[in-house]
Amino acid sequence: MLAKALGKPVEEAVGDQDIPETEIPAEEEQRCGFVAIVGKPNVGKSTLLNALVGQKISITSRKAQTTRHRITGYRTIDRSQFVFVDTPGFQTRHGNALNRSLNKTVLGAVSDVDLVLFVVEAGRFNLADAKVLELLPQSVPVVLIANKFDLVHRRGELAPWLRSMQERRAFAEFVPMSAKNARDVTRLFDICAKYLPQQPWMHDPKDLTDRSERFMAAEMVREKLFRLTGDELPYTSTVIIDKFEQDGDLKRIAASIVVERDGHKGMVIGEKGEKLKRIGTEARQELERIWGGKVFLELWVKVRSGWADDDARVRSFGYE
Repeated sequence: MLAKALGKPVEEAVGDQDIPETEIPAEEEQRCGFVAIVGKPNVGKSTLLNALVGQKISITSRKAQTTRHRITGYRTIDRSQFVFVDTPGFQTRHGNALNRSLNKTVLGAVSDVDLVLFVVEAGRFNLADAKVLELLPQSVPVVLIANKFDLVHRRGELAPWLRSMQERRAFAEFVPMSAKNARDVTRLFDICAKYLPQQPWMHDPKDLTDRSERFMAAEMVREKLFRLTGDELPYTSTVIIDKFEQDGDLKRIAASIVVERDGHKGMVIGEKGEKLKRIGTEARQELERIWGGKVFLELWVKVRSGWADDDARVRSFGYE
């Protein structure tokens, strides 16, 4: 099975592909199970979740620790309902209250699932990857996802890398893929389906996630914050929703960007407020695209010194 997977070339997708979805089968024919997506920071876990769900529900950026919550996405295809759980990248470098909360989220996600997708960059494996692999229970099948396979130039070198990976753990399967390739994602559904237990579906087949619109609004602002400030702004910045109201077809949202220092506040606001204005504009446009309606978004920047080291404040900001 592993050798066959390795020998397959990655196909290039031509446009978006719709995975056929059928009428609801009888309960005795249904399959449903939890699939955790785990890996170190910045290996493409959130991009993979969004591709599997078919809509953006988890934010992405080049900054490590973009994902901070356990985000669950659903996809129902034929007789199978997949409950995908995206997790923060496991943190080994910092021991503050925020990182302790994130690591607790990772451990909780892998403790009671039917399948784990362990995401690494194809051809690479370092200490951070090894730390995550150590967390995975032996009782759960683990599929090794060699993501960003399209970036590997010498694919013949993957064979010795794969042998070294198999020495670390007896993976159930090996899947070389790109999370941005629609055909690869379709193939991954077929691989995951056989690991789901035969049991009734847990969710309406039209549902995509357990997260609220309020949560999504905060996440989209945080995504644009990280993307537009780059490495200048520390990862401890966060976003709090102060007001979320539905006014007919219009959603009115007020949010606070929370930073730890006055100097960080200036980075977010930018010269003559241009940076903050751009963050708000791009977040609003993204939310309007996802929700298919108008959004009025108002942003403020607040300083809360040391919040990431304060367990109580970390919890009050919505981290588990």
